[in-house]
Amino acid sequence: MLDRRFIRENPQAVKAAVRVKGIDLDVDELLSLDQASRELQRELDEAQTRRKSFAREFARADEAARERLRAEHDEQDEHLQKVRAELSATNERLQSLLLLTPTIPWEGTPVGPDDSANVTIKTWGEPPVFDFEPKDHVELLENRGWAEFARARKVAGERAYALTGDIVLLERAMLSYALDYLIERGSAVISVPALVREDPLIGNGQFPAHREETYAITADDLYLAGTAEVALVGLHSGEILDARALPIRYAGISPCFRREAGGAGRDVRGLIRVHQFEKVEQFVICAADDAESDAWHFEILGAAEHLLQGLGLHYEVVECSTGDMGAGKYRMNDINTWFPSLGRFRETHSCSSLHDWQARRANLRYRDTDGTVRFAYTLNNTAIATPRLLAALVENHQTAEQTVRVPEALRPYLGGRAEL
Repeated sequence: MLDRRFIRENPQAVKAAVRVKGIDLDVDELLSLDQASRELQRELDEAQTRRKSFAREFARADEAARERLRAEHDEQDEHLQKVRAELSATNERLQSLLLLTPTIPWEGTPVGPDDSANVTIKTWGEPPVFDFEPKDHVELLENRGWAEFARARKVAGERAYALTGDIVLLERAMLSYALDYLIERGSAVISVPALVREDPLIGNGQFPAHREETYAITADDLYLAGTAEVALVGLHSGEILDARALPIRYAGISPCFRREAGGAGRDVRGLIRVHQFEKVEQFVICAADDAESDAWHFEILGAAEHLLQGLGLHYEVVECSTGDMGAGKYRMNDINTWFPSLGRFRETHSCSSLHDWQARRANLRYRDTDGTVRFAYTLNNTAIATPRLLAALVENHQTAEQTVRVPEALRPYLGGRAEL
């Protein structure tokens, strides 16, 4: 969400952001509602001031004057009720549009309608070379008795899975590996609720535009979060933090749930696109300073790259286009990891700077050293998300004997085992 004054003073910049990000928003309507809101608020303030003066006038007036004042008072009360109703309706509509306003993207962001306009800015490693016919992760897991896909679908429908045996331990090892590294780098580890109220989803930016992608528990007015970021934004909503407490850096772990629309095919087979997964999420709250935010962006992006390099996985980093980055993002870099069975990269990480877009929605502020209260900046990035990254690891490190080589970084979590 953008500041109303900023929108008034920079309407063309906001319109340009709306256009390149593909947001369905009428900025002129928003500006008109903003003006109407301010005029109605002035009218309300003046009417309330006039109403307060009635008491003093009434005390000094004679009986004849009091009759006139009573009539004026009744008329003023009716006017106040009308103005309040108009202001409430106007502000409600205005707020619905403000929630759709996008952050102005970084000037170096590629302009395009979707991920087809993303630009690769870095690659690391090389695709594995096999001297045998490699298997995709589904066949490999089933052959090893490490997954129950058909039986899981009996329980939970399409895109369900159940892991068993050593592959469960490997998944646990990946998550612990990520947590330990982030703790070492100064993050506070935290497990957060997967069941959340509506307000954190608004604060995070999932609602209202992406409501249909979220599972709803209607009987309890709760929702299943698609990332720990939702709860991490919500933890400090409505607070005024001390500037000396910043930056706050979390390593959040939680189960995650997404409805994940899309058709069938090899690129959604098995563990690649599922409804339930686990993730370690990086989340940063920092001061409202562009340079500091940029530094944190590359810090958490570098952390994700370090983890992938420790897993020995070939990946690319892309600069996401305006149409792919979402409304709230100032800058977004995806990391796509190589899948041998697909012969291409698939997204496994998404690093985003949002400036104060989330903080304004969640009313997340801090008191600066000079006493000024400001909206904080927020950033997030995946550290490890399974089981998609687990599928990549299995495919890239498989052997001709259908075992999986364990990257050295994970061996301490598996009793030193080099192969499963």
